[in-house]
Amino acid sequence: MNPLTGVKPELFIGLISGTSRDGLDAALVDFGAGRPELLHAQCIPYPAALRGDIDQLIAPARRPEAEATRVLDRQLGHFFARACQQLLEAGGLQPRDVQAIGSHGQTVWHEPGGPDPVSLQLGSGFVIANITGIRTVSNFRAADIAAGGQGAPLAPLLHRELFHAPGECRAVLNLGGIANVTLLAADGRVIGYDTGPANCLMDLWSQRQRSLPYDDNGGWAARGEVHEGLLERLLDEPYFRAVAPKSTGLELFNAAWLDTRLAGLELPAQDVQRSLAELTARTVAAALVNTGVERLLVCGGGAHNAFLLARLAELMPAAPLTTTAEYGLHPDWVEASLFAWLARERLRGSPQATPPITGARHAVLLGDVHQP
Repeated sequence: MNPLTGVKPELFIGLISGTSRDGLDAALVDFGAGRPELLHAQCIPYPAALRGDIDQLIAPARRPEAEATRVLDRQLGHFFARACQQLLEAGGLQPRDVQAIGSHGQTVWHEPGGPDPVSLQLGSGFVIANITGIRTVSNFRAADIAAGGQGAPLAPLLHRELFHAPGECRAVLNLGGIANVTLLAADGRVIGYDTGPANCLMDLWSQRQRSLPYDDNGGWAARGEVHEGLLERLLDEPYFRAVAPKSTGLELFNAAWLDTRLAGLELPAQDVQRSLAELTARTVAAALVNTGVERLLVCGGGAHNAFLLARLAELMPAAPLTTTAEYGLHPDWVEASLFAWLARERLRGSPQATPPITGARHAVLLGDVHQP
């Protein structure tokens, strides 16, 4: 019990490693007062060997065989469990203080369409539960896919809870490796989908050309010029014209995709980076045109890319742009907090209204529960 507020803590841990694959975001969240309060958070980088194993599994851009994922699933489970233990130590807590862990895991394949739809996240919930001694909820996307949905994005579920404002049309933009938007209509309706690449291609190009994992603050892109011929090739991707619900990932927007569009062009490297930034900005703006959005809230790693945000502001002058920090949640920890919240919802037995977001046929109970 908090002696100052009289509110009993209700603690959950949320874990996610996104498409950037740089490490694990871990957040300790208190729901005692209803709205999530972020108590402690950290990003734990992957060891080089583990990152290499993940990259090797993803690199062929095809669905991995079950045997290839088995060992990595267990290794990631161990890594995630140790991250939870570090988080508890930093907060001066014991496992018994935490209600549950919600672990998204590391996506290695996302193919929600076709005759055998699947979205595969590694990081065994069973291993996490048994090492930490804390109930763990994982495999959040499978139930939605089984109900005919895309399984992604799931972030709009929390965006609706935290950022909807009656009478104002808002959009929440998550700029991770992939960009997704949530449109929060003034009347309470919500839709959301992946618009395409956010940072994944820019990070790839920065790593390839400068051996740097990302373009700090967008400064490199800002020194380049948009090459209209390249941009036209980039925008000529059927995914951008597909109607929602839709979701995507590194299965599509990867090195092979980019290299195909660069073929035959001899361009300064920074002009390619500038064109990739323009691709992100234009596809996001196109997703929100004619929606009546009055305010844009940004989260994810791309919220630190000042150049990209400035370009978005130029393309969307009618929608003042800010980050989710101004509305109570730091932009770096929205997704980790999402999976803490989804774990809480799962333990409460609350189905999620994913149909308008993912296209599922009905509301679904998300996540599998693993007891220690």
